[in-house]
Amino acid sequence: MGAAATAKLDLGNDKPITIHKVTMDQPWVWLKAGWKDLTRCPGTSIGYGIIWVVLSLILVIGLWMADQGSWLLPLFAGFMLMGPLVAVGTYDMSRELDQGGTPSLGQALFVWRRNATQIALMGVLLMIFLLAWIRFATLLFALFFGVSIPAVETSLVYTELLQSGTGVGLIIVGSAIGAVLAFTAFALSVVSVPRLLDKPETSVLEAAITSLAVVKHNFKPMLLWGVILSAVTFAGLAMGLIGLAVALPVLGHASWRAYKDLVENGD
Repeated sequence: MGAAATAKLDLGNDKPITIHKVTMDQPWVWLKAGWKDLTRCPGTSIGYGIIWVVLSLILVIGLWMADQGSWLLPLFAGFMLMGPLVAVGTYDMSRELDQGGTPSLGQALFVWRRNATQIALMGVLLMIFLLAWIRFATLLFALFFGVSIPAVETSLVYTELLQSGTGVGLIIVGSAIGAVLAFTAFALSVVSVPRLLDKPETSVLEAAITSLAVVKHNFKPMLLWGVILSAVTFAGLAMGLIGLAVALPVLGHASWRAYKDLVENGD
């Protein structure tokens, strides 16, 4: 496991949770384990990823045709905020593999029903972060450009952002604010969504507290893990979304491995 020490988290239910402290090498181990899980059920994993790619492409095409392509950049960033929920089906695949079963796409798509209310509440929490990010992006755009929109056409908007000093400033400030929001959402959800699936009796509050405790006791490794998740997701997006068909399931499987390494249930 690579655990160096442990910490106890008492949530008042007479079953303290053990938080394992890990080394800086462990995030890379999780990533490799995620790839291994994908190779154990490639059709199901990639099929799951393709479904989300198709949904993403429909959204992109719809916005583009509606001449609302300027929303794509903040929405792509927001995709990373919602990642833990999007990947919930892959958590179940890895869980099924752990139990010696054969993962199925149908089960993965509807596994959220295992703890529907609490997973939905976590979704609302992450949606608040997404809406906050979109609001910040809108306000920053207004602060930097005022009422003077760089260009009408979406492609020219992004050209202006990259070629003007104002646009570069907007990207720098926006990235800094987005990073703070993203890390906060990451700290709340990195193990909470897998835990809500693993232990259906767990509430969203208990799961979020557990997730924050994991990040607190493993700050540097979890910071690295957050960077790895963001980098791989960005690489998938940069490949025209097609890369997400592989990146999404790999990261989902890896996130389950991270949860199992970091949290020991107080059974």
